[in-house]
Amino acid sequence: MGCLEGQVALVTGAGRGFGRAIAERLAGEGAKVAVASRTIGQLQEVAAGISESGGTAHAVACDVTDPASVAAAIADIGQALGPVDLLISNAAVPGPFGPLWEVSGEDWWRAQEVHQRAPMLLMQAVLPGMIERGRGRILCISAKAVRIVAPHLSAYCVGKVALNRLVEQVGVELRGTGVAAFSLDPGFAFTQLGRDTMESPDAQKYLGGMVERLKSKQTEPDAFDDLARTADRCVELASGRYDVLSGGFVTLDEDLQQRLAEAEAD
Repeated sequence: MGCLEGQVALVTGAGRGFGRAIAERLAGEGAKVAVASRTIGQLQEVAAGISESGGTAHAVACDVTDPASVAAAIADIGQALGPVDLLISNAAVPGPFGPLWEVSGEDWWRAQEVHQRAPMLLMQAVLPGMIERGRGRILCISAKAVRIVAPHLSAYCVGKVALNRLVEQVGVELRGTGVAAFSLDPGFAFTQLGRDTMESPDAQKYLGGMVERLKSKQTEPDAFDDLARTADRCVELASGRYDVLSGGFVTLDEDLQQRLAEAEAD
């Protein structure tokens, strides 16, 4: 039996990249996994692969920025698998790229809807049930961008910083409920998000260094290593061993046991 046996997990942005790797890893630990995104074809492929490996998966199309779509997806998952015990909020968009005064305001705000509104809506949908049952965990996939100021990448950086603060806020509000929340830096792997960035004319114009790094990364032997490392870290956080760190930002390289010991000593 895996460490997540009996739990129901929802992974958004699960059709590819980090979301897919996380969903497959959670299923391997015994969780029943709902995979969600706007593209049902990719999800069905992921769900079929999990089922063929002996796991349980359910694909559901969902626009995570739309309240009605989120509510419908949660209801669907509840009927198919049961109430959600573990939420992995992973959907993201890379752009728009360029100076703040040149990018489309609508595109910039749409990015905030994906990075901020979507996890908030998902939390609102699953937290009441988690709190009522006295257990549950939320993991929001963040980025290294929260630690830097990257010119011409304002939508992504601002969105991820706001996401981390949202997790901090809800982490404090969840104290004593048995529910924990974390934000996680997934490291650097060559995914479709990276390909979209690499192929964007605006990114090529304004983010030449990043584009070249992506081009180099796609041919490196470790191009996809952080997919598995992120999935492993999600399992660790989902296990409950690190709930005392709720509200915190977690990276792939840090020693969680040391951080746990320091937190418990405070």
